[in-house]
Amino acid sequence: MGGRRRRPPQVKAIIPSVSESAFTLEQLRADGFALEAPFGWGVQAAGTERPRARLRQFLETGKVRKAMRTLPLNAADTAVLGYPSPYFQNVLDHDDESPFWKVVDRSDQVKDIAVPVSTVGGWYDIFLPGQLRDYRALPDAGRTARVTIGPWAHISMGVGGAAAAEALDFALPLTRGEQPPERPPVRLYVMGEEKWRDVSSWPPPGYEPRRFHLQSGRALATEPPAAVSVPDGYHYDPADPTPAVGGVRMAFGVKAGRVDNKELEARSDVLTYTTAELEKDVEVIGEVSAEIFFCSSLPHADVFVRLCDVDEKGRSTNVCDGLTGLTGADEISRAQVRLWPTAYRFKRGHRIRVQVSSGAFPRYNRNPGTGEPRATATTLRAADQLVFHDPEHPSAIVLPVRETD
Repeated sequence: MGGRRRRPPQVKAIIPSVSESAFTLEQLRADGFALEAPFGWGVQAAGTERPRARLRQFLETGKVRKAMRTLPLNAADTAVLGYPSPYFQNVLDHDDESPFWKVVDRSDQVKDIAVPVSTVGGWYDIFLPGQLRDYRALPDAGRTARVTIGPWAHISMGVGGAAAAEALDFALPLTRGEQPPERPPVRLYVMGEEKWRDVSSWPPPGYEPRRFHLQSGRALATEPPAAVSVPDGYHYDPADPTPAVGGVRMAFGVKAGRVDNKELEARSDVLTYTTAELEKDVEVIGEVSAEIFFCSSLPHADVFVRLCDVDEKGRSTNVCDGLTGLTGADEISRAQVRLWPTAYRFKRGHRIRVQVSSGAFPRYNRNPGTGEPRATATTLRAADQLVFHDPEHPSAIVLPVRETD
């Protein structure tokens, strides 16, 4: 995404799909290293130099998954390839704030894009937060842009179909010197309702942030906790890490997106907090965050938060999630967790659920609990975690909500 001077005159429009201007930086956060995507990409990039690379990569899927458990982690690529991957080694040595990655960060140039843009993304795509940031920068700078977000992960046939449709509906008229058919600039697939909706902006107007507080008895409610309560605890062992189940994934042979969370929620290292049955449909469209008051027996710990929809039969389906790492977690800390944006309609009779745990491996690297550098850590320490929900520690998920009749 460069400025006007870099654009060939033949280019009349662009359609970026499941992409963003600060490539991979969301995955390299110091407080939440997303292992699966950059490791898989490093193996894939190195594999293109080998004969029959695609077939071999498919056949080695199990080997790739096993390798992500390698300690130290900087030997994981060699376990698959037989030699180090330069990209993956750079990922381990430089987090998202390192000047090393400036060459792949073009976010400050998005506003300079002079041709019309129609960008296509997915609610479970690894690049979604950055892609929506890029989209917002365009109309803010007076540029012509629109965005389509569907119920897709990064590797999804739906993305390609939507991008092809935009090429015909949006880009083709522009190449002829014509204007594409008018539509509101933001097109969203509202999950739960399972319908497309056109709105005027991202985030759309009319959705107000509402706190849903964790309560004693594993309840979830809009009222703040009214009384002192005993925190809920669980034991996290990075040698048996809480697994990633569905959600934001980019790996061969792995199911992404919405899945049944029954087995995940049955684990002793996953806490759940659930509302009563909803009396009305509740729409959640926009940016989602959580504030979890947390304490660990170790100074280094992760907090993973997932929003779920529980239907009339008790089936829990993931909507969006996110993770943040804490230093000084052996004292009560306030974990600020940014979840993926979403558009979801919780139906009347359903319940809203929040999961809290300490990982989602291998989407995120397991926190060894020692504070060692992620590249060279060799020791795994189990921890006892506490989640607080009382008037002084009002843990909550913050949802952009609009109630409907």
